[in-house]
Amino acid sequence: MLMLLYPWVQMVVVSELATFGGWTGNSMAFPNDVEQRYCNLAAKHKIWLVPGSLYESTEQGIFNMAPVIDPNGVVIARCRKMFPFMPYETGVESGTEFCVFDVPDVGRFGVSICYDMWLPETSRTLAAMGVEVILHPTLTPSIDREVELCIVRATAATNQCFVIDINGIGDGGNGRSTLVSPTGDVLYQAGTNEESMPIELDLDRVRRSREVGLKGLGQPLKSFRDRAVDFTVYDRASGVASYLDTLGPLEKMARGSNAGLVGGSSTPPIVPPNTVPPLADPAAIPHAPVPQTPVAPPAAGTP
Repeated sequence: MLMLLYPWVQMVVVSELATFGGWTGNSMAFPNDVEQRYCNLAAKHKIWLVPGSLYESTEQGIFNMAPVIDPNGVVIARCRKMFPFMPYETGVESGTEFCVFDVPDVGRFGVSICYDMWLPETSRTLAAMGVEVILHPTLTPSIDREVELCIVRATAATNQCFVIDINGIGDGGNGRSTLVSPTGDVLYQAGTNEESMPIELDLDRVRRSREVGLKGLGQPLKSFRDRAVDFTVYDRASGVASYLDTLGPLEKMARGSNAGLVGGSSTPPIVPPNTVPPLADPAAIPHAPVPQTPVAPPAAGTP
C-alpha cells in the first residue's frame, strides 16, 4: 500500500523490533528466510529498506540488529545496537561497529538504534564519518519518550544532519515518530496511531548548515574539529571518570532503594527518637519592621 500511494519513495525505514517484538526468544541466525522476504520487497519496489531490527543469534550471543538492504535486494550492512537498553534489555550483547553507507548520487547515511542516541558519542562519531542522515529506529513505550524527542532534536542540531526517528505503536512503542532537519526543526511529528510519513529530503541543507552554521550561527562540527582539548574522560586508565565507579551496579530500581550508591542503604534511614530539633519559637524569630503609612483624617463633611 505504501508504494502504491507514494511510488516516488526511494527509502523505507521501520521501527525497532517491529517484526517479532522485543522478546529475545525470537532471535535467529542470519541470513534467514525472514530477512530474505525483506530483500525481495526491496528488490520488487527498487527501494532502500531498513526493516527495523530483529534479534540476531550468534556464537557470541544475541544482538539487536538492523539490516540495511539496497534496491537490488542485497543486504549491504547489519547494524548491531551498541547500547542495549539496560537494565531492561537483558541478555543482549553490545555491538561495536558503526553502520555507515552511501546512497549513490544522494549522500551518506548512518544507522543508530534506539538507546544508542542517548549516548551522544555515537551520533557525533557518525557525523564525523560524514553521515548526513541518521536513521533511528526505536521502540519506546515509556514515559521518557518526551525526553527522547528532545534528544532527537538536539542530535540533529549539534551534528547538523537530518534525523529520521521512527517509533512503533502498541506493543512496539507509544508513537510520535519525528523527522528533524539539520537546524533542529521538526519537519513532521506523527501521532500515536499507525501512520506513514512520506517526506522528501534535500541533503544540500546539511551541506549548507555545515558550511555556514546552524541558521548562520553556531558551527558545532567545525568547533569540534578545531578543539584544543583532548577528552581524557574516554581514557579509562586516566582516572578522570572514577566518579562513575561510585554509582553502583546497572540494575533496575527497587522499592526503597537508595539509588544503588556505594555504601548506601537499601532502606530509608530511620531517625532515632528525640533527635529531631524542636521548632524555633516564633516570637524569637526576628522580623523586619513593617513600615507604617500615616493616614490623614477625613475632611469635614466627608460622608
